[in-house]
Amino acid sequence: MTHRPYVMWPHPALRRPATTVPEITDDIRALWDEMINAMDTMPGVGLAAPQLGVGLAVAVVDASEQRGQAIRMANPEILHASVEMRTHEEGSPNLPGVWAKVERPRAVTVRFLNDQGSWDRRDLVGLWATSVQHQIDHLKGKMFFDHLSRTRRDMLIKKSQKIRQG
Repeated sequence: MTHRPYVMWPHPALRRPATTVPEITDDIRALWDEMINAMDTMPGVGLAAPQLGVGLAVAVVDASEQRGQAIRMANPEILHASVEMRTHEEGSPNLPGVWAKVERPRAVTVRFLNDQGSWDRRDLVGLWATSVQHQIDHLKGKMFFDHLSRTRRDMLIKKSQKIRQG
């Protein structure tokens, strides 16, 4: 299975807040399948629809070691975040070749529409929590580097542009 290409920074889809999904349809399920394929091909631990140029509030997260444990989410929102923080190296296929340490809450409780169209709630810790926060940022039109200083952010963008230009 192939997937549509990742949009590259500074594509407008990466800055536009995603549109709420009113219901789970076969088209949304097919998009989740495509996104899981894209995430596994990367390889990565999460993907949000805007990263493929699709402006819907849809994301997938799979931080399992064996894979195949993806959580399919529509309209995810964080209900609770721990005060304890965790630092993790984050990157994005939309800004290839660069990574940065980002500090986020170590654990979160997230609410979302699941693949059956029902509201679900999960408590996520560690890499799972980091990934879901990263994907929710994408759905709000934010990138991982928005958590960095302006100088560090500008350096990352320039470095990625050089890498892409060869």
